Amino acid sequence: MAEIPEKKSAVSDVGAWAMNVVSSVGLIMANKQLMSPAGYAFSFATTLTGFHFAVTAFVGFASNASGYSASKHVPLWELLWFSIVANTSITGMNLSLMLNSVGFYQISKLSMIPVVCVMEWIIHSKHYSREVKMAVVVVVIGVGVCTVTDVKVNAKGFICACVAVFSTSLQQITIGSLQKKYSISSFELLSKTAPVQAASLLLLGPFIDYYLNGKSIVNYNFTSGPIVFILLSCSLAVFCNISQYICIGRFSATSFQVIGHMKTVCVLLLGWILFDSALTIKNILGMILAVVGMVVYSWAVEAEKARQKAVMTKTSMTEEEIRLIKEGVETKPLKDVELGENKP
Repeated sequence: MAEIPEKKSAVSDVGAWAMNVVSSVGLIMANKQLMSPAGYAFSFATTLTGFHFAVTAFVGFASNASGYSASKHVPLWELLWFSIVANTSITGMNLSLMLNSVGFYQISKLSMIPVVCVMEWIIHSKHYSREVKMAVVVVVIGVGVCTVTDVKVNAKGFICACVAVFSTSLQQITIGSLQKKYSISSFELLSKTAPVQAASLLLLGPFIDYYLNGKSIVNYNFTSGPIVFILLSCSLAVFCNISQYICIGRFSATSFQVIGHMKTVCVLLLGWILFDSALTIKNILGMILAVVGMVVYSWAVEAEKARQKAVMTKTSMTEEEIRLIKEGVETKPLKDVELGENKP
């Protein structure tokens, strides 16, 4: 009977990853149609993210009001700090994409994996086995091979990329830290942070977007087509945000980064299928190498967990034996637990 909860946990873990991959890939595809010049040319990425968090905040409010989820206290300064980091991540990524080549932008995203590893080591004193480190290297090389093309960089773009990588890594680590610190579920934490992020992004987003592309959202022609895709994008973003918090809460920011690159592979494949994007032998070999790295990483993490569990079990048994010897239980008369009387 002890195996049943483990099986249920494994199924729910796979479900969380699947929801994140499917919703993220769907979100990317919807945004591509919404924002590309060949689609609806809605080039207001920061404001769109504000819409995403506004809808997410509404879902959280409705859930709390209906009693489906409980609202736990998180200090306002923690929420403001998290929102600043998260919004810096979003703005930094948009600026990095605008100022750098696509190749360097992809390299900066790949650099998040080692950056997260180093930050978790510094903040949480987390250590990684040799197998995990090797798997991370394989994933980074594989994704790099299939995504990185031209690499051009300038001073402003490099600074924006560094800020984006640091803030994104810190944001993902903070999600897990806040959940553990306040014993709060993924959805409850998202319900707390989403309103603050929505308000700040909707307030500053139009100005940031105007700086990025020189266009004002006030002058955009909102027809039925882009409105439908904005609503679709917001709906998918809710599932994407929830699953991101769940995955980071259950696993780690490093695991989220590594396994999350499965989305990159799926986007490349769907781009080839739906949008006739070019798919070369180099792309295919890179995707295969990335998937192999993800499989090895998953195996290495599970193997490390099994080793830690075995060590903890062994240690606890030894401590119990020492405690029994010290108390001299073997020499004391046994007592009836219910009556507190000595047995003959």
